[in-house]
Amino acid sequence: MGEYVVGITGASGAVYGCRLTEFLAANGHEVRLVVSDAGSLTLGHECDTTPEELAQRTGAHLEDNSDIAARSASGSANIDGVIICPCSGTTIGKIANGISDNLVTRSAVVAMKERRPLIIVPRETPYATVHLEMMTRLSTYGVVVLPASPAFYSHPKGLDDMVDFIVARILDHLDIEHSLGSRWSGDELN
Repeated sequence: MGEYVVGITGASGAVYGCRLTEFLAANGHEVRLVVSDAGSLTLGHECDTTPEELAQRTGAHLEDNSDIAARSASGSANIDGVIICPCSGTTIGKIANGISDNLVTRSAVVAMKERRPLIIVPRETPYATVHLEMMTRLSTYGVVVLPASPAFYSHPKGLDDMVDFIVARILDHLDIEHSLGSRWSGDELN
């Protein structure tokens, strides 16, 4: 199984990062969880949990966001991918400009340097022009920009189905098998 860094920053949508962490850990992957200060506030407000509780519940390794010497930031560590979910506009701007002043941004910049998969999941609406420009820049660097925009063709029954849709798309881009939700077959309109 793989080893993945999941960063949770201060954008709304902490539930996506929680669900991703839960899925990866439950399916035998090692998860290195890094939560920014603003991400911790969002986890508490939106998910009624703390980074410590999420790590304990899932078995993830919680790393201190101020520790830029942690395993997640190492180019020599065998990390299979970095996912920042959700990814705030501030974090997008820092990564796009090579600023690695905390473990979340350092893990992302190292992923780009090492040509590891890096997926950012912005959850803003509308996007500021500066964020669109930074996302374009990141995309040209090979970063997957995967906005938290759930689809409705699968007829979601509730919030969990919409969250799983986004997590499924992340897993698809990491080439991780899953059975979250249904896939479009092309026969739905026949």
